[in-house]
Amino acid sequence: MEDVVIIGAGGYGREVAWLIEDINKKNPQWNILGFVDDNESMQRKQLGEYKVLGTTDYLMEKELNVVIAIANPLIRRKIYNKLENTKNTFPTLIHPSVIYSDSVAFGQGVIVSAGSVVTVDIIIEDFVIIDRGCNMGHDTKISKFSTLLPSATVSGNVHIEENLLIGTGSTIIQGLTIGENSIIGAGAVVTKDIPMNCTAVGIPAKPIKFHENT
Repeated sequence: MEDVVIIGAGGYGREVAWLIEDINKKNPQWNILGFVDDNESMQRKQLGEYKVLGTTDYLMEKELNVVIAIANPLIRRKIYNKLENTKNTFPTLIHPSVIYSDSVAFGQGVIVSAGSVVTVDIIIEDFVIIDRGCNMGHDTKISKFSTLLPSATVSGNVHIEENLLIGTGSTIIQGLTIGENSIIGAGAVVTKDIPMNCTAVGIPAKPIKFHENT
């Protein structure tokens, strides 16, 4: 079994620990050493079976498998940028219940949670998070550091650009492009292309504000 550390000791980090435990039930692969978290209030806490080992500085001189379990795309990207030149590696984790074809290409550091369906000829780039019960149609591309929250549905021939946050229960119809750094609100139905750097909500989804990429 290989040692692994989870970045993020919040709710999603604990869900990823559970995902790893489910992988191990089917095929023992991972020994969870614990969490790291830059929140000072989390230091030295015991979360179930696992301890908070320190901040991300703990990893700077390590050579470990590291999972970045932070749902916010921009924060996840900043953490990776900090660790990019270390000796750590970033495995892709796919829950045993996920249905996907052999024609799906997964990058490094991807997390795919329970109950998701990823059909055919789909590209999922580095550090994408696909949370519970998501569905993705054929010929879709999910670009780096994007997050799909639970029960999001992405139809065929969709391009999700980098750093996207796709809200819980949202739907994106076929053939659309969602611009980088944007947010799709929970329950939205996207029927037209969405520009970059905006928050879009509603049925049909429309931008309600624009923001800087920070």
